Amino acid sequence: MRSRPGPRILRPERRSFRIHGHSTTIRLEHAFWDTLEIIAEQEGHAVGGLISLIHDHCQIANERNLASCLRVICLKCINILPTPPRWTA
Repeated sequence: MRSRPGPRILRPERRSFRIHGHSTTIRLEHAFWDTLEIIAEQEGHAVGGLISLIHDHCQIANERNLASCLRVICLKCINILPTPPRWTA
């Protein structure tokens, strides 16, 4: 059973990345950043590289909102990861 999520995971955080040479800032809650870090590690990518790959797939699917796309991918991956993330307060 997972521990009850604390306030830290609910707080949004902005992080900046370069995607194909363009600077972009993404605002996600810590829970999603934690999940993206786990996914990136399992896939052998840095978080920025993973976000770039996701960005390209979102564009193909005609999804313009990258933050929403990242949240959906995190939620889907939580259901299939061998070890779901454990969030800390």
